[in-house]
Amino acid sequence: MPRMSTTTDQTRPPETPAENAPRGDLTTYYNGACPVCRTEVEHYKGIDARQGLGLGWHDVSQGVGPLAAHGIDPDSATKRLYAIDEGGRLHAGVDAFIMVWRRLPRYRWLARVVAAPGVRQIAGAVYEGLLAPALYRWNRWRRRR
Repeated sequence: MPRMSTTTDQTRPPETPAENAPRGDLTTYYNGACPVCRTEVEHYKGIDARQGLGLGWHDVSQGVGPLAAHGIDPDSATKRLYAIDEGGRLHAGVDAFIMVWRRLPRYRWLARVVAAPGVRQIAGAVYEGLLAPALYRWNRWRRRR
């Protein structure tokens, strides 16, 4: 059964909106070998570059980097989006997206909507139970061809 919540109590996103959070305080770990993932993250990276936010971006297909210290192996790293915040807390799946969106000017509204009670749980279930596994299987199939 897929995990419905990918953030533990000690890594839960802040309860208060992060619109005024300091920038450059988040590194996002994504699967650059996945065309869908890469395209989405390239879009976010473009916003980051244009706004001068200084966020960190790491393609896990080139190595897991600091994710290893959180017990994330290379295969697991390719299964979902991860982010490590300024406090060293790991965020996974929808929680990682929320952390990224909170820092991107045109996506802060989406972070607020998805982080809302009820919506967060539904978004997490859809991402963990359908989207992330489907992309993972599709990319494994692509690599074998």
